[in-house]
Amino acid sequence: MPVTYDEIISDLKKRIYKPVYFLAGEEPYYIDLITDFIEENVLDESARSFNQLVLYGEDISVPGIIETSRRFPMMSSHQVVIVREAQTLRKIEDLAGYVEKPLLSTILVINYKYKTLDKRTKLYKALDSHAVYFESARLRDYQVPGWIERYLMTKGIKADPNVSAMLTEYLGTDLHKIVNELEKLIITLPAGKPALTTALIEKNIGISKDYNNFELQKAVGERNILKANMIVHHFANNPKDNPLTLTIASLFSYFSKLLTYHYLTDKSKNNVAAALKINPFFVRDYETSASIYDVSKTVRIISLLRTYDMKSKGFGDLSSEPGDLLKELVFKILHI
Repeated sequence: MPVTYDEIISDLKKRIYKPVYFLAGEEPYYIDLITDFIEENVLDESARSFNQLVLYGEDISVPGIIETSRRFPMMSSHQVVIVREAQTLRKIEDLAGYVEKPLLSTILVINYKYKTLDKRTKLYKALDSHAVYFESARLRDYQVPGWIERYLMTKGIKADPNVSAMLTEYLGTDLHKIVNELEKLIITLPAGKPALTTALIEKNIGISKDYNNFELQKAVGERNILKANMIVHHFANNPKDNPLTLTIASLFSYFSKLLTYHYLTDKSKNNVAAALKINPFFVRDYETSASIYDVSKTVRIISLLRTYDMKSKGFGDLSSEPGDLLKELVFKILHI
């Protein structure tokens, strides 16, 4: 049956092994963590040369995997067979027979990235009954800031909510990419000061702490005309670093949440945070914006954003530069 990453790692640390681990899903980060843990920790170094084999989906067939998995270990209690990039395997369903009757001295790890199994298949049912089936879902954008904060917390590092929002805006939802950048930042932290700041991010990653979509969103939400115009002009002068479609998507997300906020009957901090799926720290931003943009204005702004999204993609406006479209859009929002 499906299990969590923490449950799998906890059992592995206790040396509680299952004969088959099928690791699937759109988010490869946890799939790779589990695979690497098994590869590095189940067998000691002396046993690996005889009893650990790493295969690749493009180079092996399902019958080949089964044949390898049915071999007995040499001078060890287990052999480990890891199949990386298993999503490229043909006829993966043919593994069902082995999963139903695996060799208990083999630990077979199927690394099946970017895809999931159809839960109606014989293979899934066999995995559900006889093996470990792990499904790693890609995080939604609103989940990433909290994930970043929790990751830093496990390292004993504090970060302002602006930091996690800023990194999410820049890095997206790819956890491998996020972790790589976080680890680079952690190395640069001054000794005895385990706290990430926007200034450190600007210095080491190159994201401007003053000129980014998060700051534009905040400036527009507060109707801070001077700051919004400064950011827009910066974006217009640096279009490659600030794609118009991403800026429009950021503003659309913000005002869509603002519309939801308007219709909430319970506007307590915790309820707003839960309903909008945001850090409670940012609830006050929506309170401020709601006092500036009522329901009617918010709806008109969302309509504007849809129109300019089409224009940014070449529909209805084939001549304007992206920077000019952004200046025009933000002017209309601020003066709606």
